[in-house]
Amino acid sequence: MFLNWGIETKKWQLLIKSVQKIKFLKAFRAVFSGQAFALNTINNLGEYVGRVMFLDEGNRLRSVSLTMVGSMSQVIVTFVMGAIALFFSRVLFAEKGLGDGGLTSFWYYGLMFVLVTCTILLMLVYFSLSWVTKAVEKIWFIKKYAFLIQKVEDFTTKDLFKVLLLSFFRYAVFVVQYLLLLQVFQVEANIVLLTLMICVIFLILAIVPTVAITELGLRGQISIQLLGLLSPNTAGIIFTATAIWFINRVFPALAGSLSVLGVKLFKRQ
Repeated sequence: MFLNWGIETKKWQLLIKSVQKIKFLKAFRAVFSGQAFALNTINNLGEYVGRVMFLDEGNRLRSVSLTMVGSMSQVIVTFVMGAIALFFSRVLFAEKGLGDGGLTSFWYYGLMFVLVTCTILLMLVYFSLSWVTKAVEKIWFIKKYAFLIQKVEDFTTKDLFKVLLLSFFRYAVFVVQYLLLLQVFQVEANIVLLTLMICVIFLILAIVPTVAITELGLRGQISIQLLGLLSPNTAGIIFTATAIWFINRVFPALAGSLSVLGVKLFKRQ
């Protein structure tokens, strides 16, 4: 858990450095506070509110657009890895005589087409953020608020690659968490297929709009449907999904709540 959020903290530091430099420990508290706000919002939208509380007042709104770049990089990694996982899981399922994995050819090719198209478009936008931002600033009703997104223009290709690389490392931590807990709860199956199915789970969770506090049901159901193709240990799969939810959602949110309380008490004093 700390490795996961440590990487996210480092990524956020890199993203907002043009607006405000912030120490790692303070940034770490801000990231956890973001999880406290994200727990009750769709697709973690409240996360931005929790983080900017730890920045200086004049920098808060300007940092939101920079933080969104980090979320975009995480989505790109999830989509790329999800597409790769869908492709290879289809091949391996066929080789091992496990059928089509519950996905017919029509839906498989349709999903792959949409996924690859969206991923390419996202990557084009991501690596052209400077040009896109300048174009958006010219829209008449946005000109007045252009200062909120101007710092996005400062990202170099090198910076964007660093952010993307950190997002990939964080994604790898997610996968390892799942694999370790599957071992703990004795869900035994081919590790390569397990890894591919985990990547598909992350893909579905990224596509379907969810509220973090109610995500457990969806996560558990998807895990049963996909990992259940590889192992009959349904109880182990449910326990794994639940543990992942607590480790990456509940515990950080509780810690973040204490950080938010500390900020409020400090300001009141």
